[in-house]
Amino acid sequence: MGKASAIEWCEATWNPWMGCSKVSHGCDHCYMFADQARYGQDPATVRRSKTTFAAPLKWTEPRRVFTCSWSDWFHCDADPWRDEAWEIIRQTPQHTYQILTKRPGRILRHLPWGAYADPWPNVWLGTSVESQVYAYRVRQLCTVPAAVRFVSAEPLLGPLVLPLSGVHWVIAGGESGPGARPAQLDWLRSLRDHCAAASVPYFLKQLGGHPDKRGGDKALLDGVLHHAYPGGTAP
Repeated sequence: MGKASAIEWCEATWNPWMGCSKVSHGCDHCYMFADQARYGQDPATVRRSKTTFAAPLKWTEPRRVFTCSWSDWFHCDADPWRDEAWEIIRQTPQHTYQILTKRPGRILRHLPWGAYADPWPNVWLGTSVESQVYAYRVRQLCTVPAAVRFVSAEPLLGPLVLPLSGVHWVIAGGESGPGARPAQLDWLRSLRDHCAAASVPYFLKQLGGHPDKRGGDKALLDGVLHHAYPGGTAP
């Protein structure tokens, strides 16, 4: 944690707390549950990290930081610690914090800048949408003032049409790991074309599968890699 990340769209991960609870079908095969069990921890118990909570304060080089890769930043069980974690983010403006949640309805009540102040420029807020039934999460996200709002359509479990007004970035990917449910290429194509029509950058992380998730240079859609970032920022 905090070192170079294998997640293609970030450079580091930060887990001030670990553990989560499943809220939708996209959580069914979440890697966190298996990873935490291997470490002898109960993945369903949200607990504050004893070693990594303040880690970003030690990083001098700017990084794109996927925040809470082993939990959810807006999980209710993390309410006692979140304000302290927000303060760490405020003190490290050199980093860009990519905060992804399946609980976008809780974001607005737990923002340090509130509903009407200018959002912090180093915080990107996103929500996961794995199928059309959860597209309402995007509308909840778009009520939130944020420098960048993004959607992660991963693991993509069905065809998806997103309300993209107010969205600055879309990540997509098929499911990987044991029991991976295959993503159809037409679902990924449709998202690509929908993003292009709305001028929203599209990042295709992986095609999915097991044991080969077909990520990185293998994530080709019709022979093309799609690794766009919001605002034309470099990978």
